[in-house]
Order: sequence, then structure tokens, then C-alpha cells
Amino acid sequence: MVITSFDQLDLAKKYSYSDYLLWKFEEQVELIKGKIFKMSPAPARKHQNISWNLTLILGNFFQNYPCKAFHGPFDVRLPSKSENKIYTVVQPDICVICDLNKLDDKGCLGAPDLVIEILSPGNSDREMKDKFDLYEESGVKEYWIVQPEGKWVNIYVLENGRFITHRPFIASDTIKSQVFKDLEFPAEKIFAD
Repeated sequence: MVITSFDQLDLAKKYSYSDYLLWKFEEQVELIKGKIFKMSPAPARKHQNISWNLTLILGNFFQNYPCKAFHGPFDVRLPSKSENKIYTVVQPDICVICDLNKLDDKGCLGAPDLVIEILSPGNSDREMKDKFDLYEESGVKEYWIVQPEGKWVNIYVLENGRFITHRPFIASDTIKSQVFKDLEFPAEKIFAD
């Protein structure tokens, strides 16, 4: 049965990817460990500008790698480690996948190598806690959180199953990936208008 309204769902229930495929909502949603989350309304211009800048930077860079970069909306399905089901479907702002076997017509099945989330007023808590924990647990090698208002970027690198970070990169710094050693550029390029 196709579901077209949140009112048709029991928000206390745990949903799977097979349920997700039946939803035809006007707004976009994510499924995190079986719970439904509405995504923020259409991103503000500043958010879109940052996303575009990063897409250009990463798109050019990854032409020299056997990896693919994608921008949202793009479904990333993260299988449960304890069950043979998918209870998590997220749509990162940008992600990079180097194991091309994880890609199919529906998106990505498994953890991307790099995930970038751009904070918006309505999603900061989710990106800073829920998705941080989720990406760490799923094995994302590098996770960037971009803060448009403060013009800073936190880069978290997975080491021994845990994300570690250093001080935030500010607009006057040079962004340096730890996973992709040649990926280095002035942070101000992210925030250029």
C-alpha cells in the first residue's frame, strides 16, 4: 500500500527500507534506525551555494580517483549489523563512494568513504549527534560537518572504530582530508558567494 501522508504512519513504529519504498511524501524523509525524520524544508541559498562549491571542488578532484561523488538527494542505505534488514536510509548533502560495488540504481548500499553534511537551522542536532553516531557506527571513513553561519568545518576521521577530530577549520585555513591525502584546498572556497 502506497503511503502519501505522515498521518497514515505510526511514528512510534520501527520502519525498514521496504516500508520506505512505499512512501510517496511531498517532503523528503530519512530513516534512522527505523525512525522517520522529516528533512528540513528546501535549503536556504547559503546552504545551496556551499553545496554547489563543494560539489565542484570534489567533482574535479575525484576525476583522478576510482571514486564517485554524489550530492543529495541520494539514498544511502546502511544495513543493520545485527539483522539482515535495512532500517536506515539517509540523504547526505554530499558523499563519496570508492567501492563502486556499493552503488546500484537506488543509490548506495553501505557506508560511503566520505560524507559531508551542511548544517541548517532545522537539522543541526541531528547532524551533530544522531548522524555523527550513525556514520561512526557504520564505518564512514571521514565525516565533514560544515557550519555556514560560523564559516567553519569539522572533519572527523575514523580510527579504531571511533571518530577523532582536531580543531575546526575556519575560512582562512586550508582544508586537508586525512583519507584522501591529495585533497587540499583553501576553506574559503567552500564559503565563496
